[in-house]
Amino acid sequence: MADILNAHAQNFGDRPAVIDDRPDGNVLTITYSELDHYTNQLGHLLVGHGVKPGDRVVWSGQNSIGVVAVMSAARKIGATAVPLNYRLSDDEAAYVIDHCDAEIVYVDADFAPMLERVRESIPKIREVLVFDGELPTGDSWFVSVDGEISSMPTSSPPEPPAETADGATMIYTSGTTGKPKGAFRQRATDPTQMLAMLEHIGYQVDDTYLTTGPLYHSGPAGFMSIAVNMGQTVVVQRKFNAEDWLRLVDKYRCSSTFSAPTPIRMVCNLSDETIANYDVSSMRVMIANAAPWSFALKQQYLSRFPAHSLFEVYGSTELGVNTILRPEDQLRKPGSCGKPSPMVEIRLYDDDGNIVDGIGPEHTGELFVRSPSVFSDYYKQNDKFMEDHRDGFQTVGDIAYIDDEGFIYICDRKKDMIISGGMNIYPAEIEAALEQHPGVLEAAVFGIPSEDWGEIVHAVVVQNGTTELTEELLDQHARTHLASYKIPRSVSWTDELPKTGSGKILKRELRQPYWDEFNSAI
Repeated sequence: MADILNAHAQNFGDRPAVIDDRPDGNVLTITYSELDHYTNQLGHLLVGHGVKPGDRVVWSGQNSIGVVAVMSAARKIGATAVPLNYRLSDDEAAYVIDHCDAEIVYVDADFAPMLERVRESIPKIREVLVFDGELPTGDSWFVSVDGEISSMPTSSPPEPPAETADGATMIYTSGTTGKPKGAFRQRATDPTQMLAMLEHIGYQVDDTYLTTGPLYHSGPAGFMSIAVNMGQTVVVQRKFNAEDWLRLVDKYRCSSTFSAPTPIRMVCNLSDETIANYDVSSMRVMIANAAPWSFALKQQYLSRFPAHSLFEVYGSTELGVNTILRPEDQLRKPGSCGKPSPMVEIRLYDDDGNIVDGIGPEHTGELFVRSPSVFSDYYKQNDKFMEDHRDGFQTVGDIAYIDDEGFIYICDRKKDMIISGGMNIYPAEIEAALEQHPGVLEAAVFGIPSEDWGEIVHAVVVQNGTTELTEELLDQHARTHLASYKIPRSVSWTDELPKTGSGKILKRELRQPYWDEFNSAI
């Protein structure tokens, strides 16, 4: 079967595939014919540097043509693409790179210096391939993609074996035990399921997709990949800016995107005069996800954008898209994330492992999913995969109920995950970092409500009494160990944390006062 980019190149090679339009006026456009050739060249370059089918290739960089290209290049040679969140601290980034057993990192020039800083912590890395700029040093460990790519053949790279030839990916999610887990997906999404979802939402080949948020996230990257697979034009915004986002919608008549609540809240909070400067009537498909959109935000969006455009999906890196709430139900079903997506089976289980078959909020259970899009395993952590597995169904720990029309409502989390601005954060990572400070005896971290971010990180800290400790000192300590979005935004102090008889911290008891006025705990 011909590669999808090769087919697009033959069928509509002159169509713009990716447009990288930056606020400084620099605009780069690559057609489908050029993208096919470029990804072939990049595939040959990776093979030339020792990448074999099944190998992991870590990539990192802000949204760009180079980032879009590496996803297809890795697929073409049967490598597993591993996105690296460039907002991670040096220690966090080094852990992901080393844990995934990659030997090659592909990184844009802006973030290449980080690789030099963590070099001693990533001994498996043979070379760092740097694109879109100068090398940080003259060391042969760094290789210029820009300098080598033009000499590579534009013909298709060697065809990989069938077992590695279908777009394997591995995205690291925050870990409940303090370390990220690599969610490994052996195959691309089942094509029958994908087509059914596209028809259900109503995507069109002539849609123009705009990135809203970084492509290292599974949601923005996944829906961008849908656009490429359909042969749509993709407009990449290197770094999110609310008014610039409106400029791109207007200039390119963008008709679809995927967004967490925070970027759209920033757009809707612009002045009416600013928003009126841009025509947004082209927007047909806004996929709301990554964190729940509040009812107020939906109302804001619908007052400024076409009413038929708003879809909401519930899903995750591990489980794919599980439910869809259609435009006609957005205001009719407040709080719901919709009905199961095509070819997705959903079950609720109670704490005793029994299937919940009751209707309404008094019949909640942990939501489990079975579908062709569920991931394959956690890399080198199958025990974590099996902990979340039951009767062929998989969970990420959300608690839900179903109403009398079959609509699903996510009302709580069994696990401690925080979603802040669309970023998944697990408290165990933060607690482990805080407790490295000599002044901290123990800490409990959880999410508290925020109008701007959905949730923000809050820490309750017990001091050991031997070292002076202030919120400012704790913040400075946290910033040396954690990505900026994981830093506690507020801290409270206590002499003792509430615990069960077995010593487990009662986080729900700590969280409850902050959420009392809300109808859900997320």
